[in-house]
Amino acid sequence: MSDLLTHSQEGTPLYLLEKNQYSNWFESQSEPIKNWLINTGFSGNGHTTLPSQDGGLEGVLCVVESTEDFFAFGHLSSALPAGTYHPETTLSDNALLALAFGWGVGAYRFTKYTEKPSATAILALDSPAIIDEASRLIEATRRVRDLVNTPASDMMPQNLSTAVHEMAQEFGASTREVVGAELLEQNYPMIHAVGRASEHDPRLIDMTWGNPEHPKVTLVGKGICFDSGGLNLKPGDSMRLMKKDMGGAAHSVGLAYLIMANQLPVRLRLLIPAAENAVSGNAFRPGDVIPTRKGLTVEIDNTDAEGRLVLCDALNEGASEKPDLMIDFATLTGACRVALGTDLPGFFTNQKQLASDLMQAGEKVSDPVWNLPLFRMYKEALHSEVADMVNSVPGPFGGAITAALYLEAFVEETPWVHFDVMAWNRRPLRGRPVGGEAMGMRAMFEYLRQRYQ
Repeated sequence: MSDLLTHSQEGTPLYLLEKNQYSNWFESQSEPIKNWLINTGFSGNGHTTLPSQDGGLEGVLCVVESTEDFFAFGHLSSALPAGTYHPETTLSDNALLALAFGWGVGAYRFTKYTEKPSATAILALDSPAIIDEASRLIEATRRVRDLVNTPASDMMPQNLSTAVHEMAQEFGASTREVVGAELLEQNYPMIHAVGRASEHDPRLIDMTWGNPEHPKVTLVGKGICFDSGGLNLKPGDSMRLMKKDMGGAAHSVGLAYLIMANQLPVRLRLLIPAAENAVSGNAFRPGDVIPTRKGLTVEIDNTDAEGRLVLCDALNEGASEKPDLMIDFATLTGACRVALGTDLPGFFTNQKQLASDLMQAGEKVSDPVWNLPLFRMYKEALHSEVADMVNSVPGPFGGAITAALYLEAFVEETPWVHFDVMAWNRRPLRGRPVGGEAMGMRAMFEYLRQRYQ
C-alpha cells in the first residue's frame, strides 16, 4: 500500500479541487479541455482523465467536497491507469497527508486466500516527511484490517500472540504471556472462564515498550478470536462475522504500532486478553458466579456478554500501575451500533476535557468518534441478588452505557477511554473496502501525538 508513494516532482498532473473551486478552474482551461468536460458529461464531482492533443493523458481532474478529507481520494490508486501522478494543485500539508493516506489505503487488498488485481497508480509527492507520516498511518491501518479479515481458523489466541511478538521484535519491546491454567494461578479468572471451553488456550498477552521514566500509556484490546455466544448461542446470521470479535485487539495493535513507529515519548503497555468463546462440557454457564481479578464477583446473566469479562481482568491489571492514561478498544455491543450506526465509533471516558479534545482530533484526521455518557443512574441495572454485579442487563435499552459502566468498575481512578467499535465496513466506500476497518484508531493517535509529542 505505501509502496505506491514515492518522492518525486515528476508525474502526470493531478488537479485536485474542492467543489466550490471547480467553476473558476473550468473557466481558466483551454477550449479543447472545456469541450472534453462538457461532451463527456463531467458534472464537477468525482474524477475524470484529461486528454492531450495527441490523444495521450494530459492529466487527471478530481473534484471533492474537501481536500482535507482523508478518504476523499481513496479511490484514485485503484481507479487510475498504471503510472505516476503528481499533484499540481497547491494543497495544505494536512491535505497532502490526507491525499497520501487515502491513496495508500485505497490500494488495500486482502489476498491471503485468493488473488486480486493490484492497484498500480503511484503518487509522487515533494515531501519525504509527509510520505513517511502517511506510510505509518497506512501500515497501521493495514495491520488492523489484516488481523480482522483473517478467519478464526488462522486467528486464534496463539496467532494473535504471534502478531504481537513479531511487532515487539520489530521495535525492541518486551513481551510475556499468561496462558491456560496459569491464568488461574496468576489471578485472571475471567479470562480463563471465557476461554476454557476452547481447544485453543486463552491467554493474556502483555507487551511493554519505551522509557520507564516517560508517562505511562496503557492499551487494552478485546481479543475474542471467535464468539459463538457460548451456551447463549448466537443464531447463524449473528455468528457469521464473529471472526471480527477480536477487532478491539487489532485496534490496540495498530495504535501500539503508531506509538512506537512515531517514537512517542511514553511508556507503552499493551494488554490483550485473548480467548475463543466456544461451547463444550466445561463452558461457563448463565447463572454462574465468577470472581474477577479485582475481587468483585460477577453473576453471568448471558454468556454472549463475554467481552467485558475478559476486559475487566485486563483493565484491572492495567490500572494497577496507575498509568497516565488507559485506553481500551472493543467490539463490545450491538447497542452502540443501534445508537450511532456502524460507521461512527462511540467512546466513553471519565475525563471531560479529553472527550472534547478527542472528538476534535478525530475531525482533523477524518476519523470521527462520538462521546457517549457514563450515565450513573443506569448502574443500578448491574445489581445482582447473589453476586456483586451481573455481566449483562436484560432488555434493549442503554446497552452500550451499562457495558461501559461495568468496565468502569475495574479501572479504579485511572484516566480512561473506552471505545465501542464495529471494526467492519458493511459496504464499500472510498478507500474502505468491505471488511475489517480501523475506526477511532487514528483519532486516538492524533490526540496522543498532540498530548505527548
